[in-house]
Amino acid sequence: MAKQLQVPFTSKLPHPVYFRTASLPDAATYPRHRHPWGEFVYAFSGVMELKLAGSHYLAPPQYGIWLPPDVEHLGMNRSEASHCSLYLAREWCRALPKTTCALAVSPLVKALLEHLRANGVDQPRTSAERRLLRVLIDQLARAPAQGSYLPMSDDPLLGPVLTALEAHPEDARSLEAWAERLHTTERTLERRCQQHLGLSFSEWRQRLRVVKALALLEQGRSVESIALDLGYASASSFIAMFRRMTGTTPDKVRSHGFVAS
Repeated sequence: MAKQLQVPFTSKLPHPVYFRTASLPDAATYPRHRHPWGEFVYAFSGVMELKLAGSHYLAPPQYGIWLPPDVEHLGMNRSEASHCSLYLAREWCRALPKTTCALAVSPLVKALLEHLRANGVDQPRTSAERRLLRVLIDQLARAPAQGSYLPMSDDPLLGPVLTALEAHPEDARSLEAWAERLHTTERTLERRCQQHLGLSFSEWRQRLRVVKALALLEQGRSVESIALDLGYASASSFIAMFRRMTGTTPDKVRSHGFVAS
């Protein structure tokens, strides 16, 4: 059963630039809400999700999600997660994207976020902390916008397929097989993927498996067991897909963390 969390700020921020961290249990949700400030959400571990009207953003630890002011959203995580939010008053959002998107997290941004968390900095109280936060905001403004790494859709035809695969990523049935089950055509489903996801069905499923693999690697699972859980006949085929999609290997992610390219 999902645990409903309380939205930390509803009418006013404690400071125009405010940093907050939280550890979330399995299946935790923030209620649907909006606020007149921007928010950058980053997961130190686990995968954070944000649902907007008609859109579903999901970001593993190599991405963060940027929400401009006044965007209604619902936050959630399916498994245990540790995350942070950088809240920015409207006047601090001018250089950041005007629409919701995932931002690639560089090693510098990750180090700055880790520093803030480790030192318990929630708002700037010294000139050094003010400089550090200005650097962080500047780096976020320069970060490549990725859209959503794993976009979702509420489309009545495509949505059930995505939801089923999210619950069972090992399901290897073809798009043609899904089309037969839904009494439609493969061409129709592929067109819906491009329209609603901006990806082919095959690429979306590979991204889903990368996201699932990241969470399992964090739990210390072996590459072989992850490969089997995700429907691969061998560890080598899983490793090849993972390297093609991320530019690195599962073992390197386990040892050194993921660095977005």
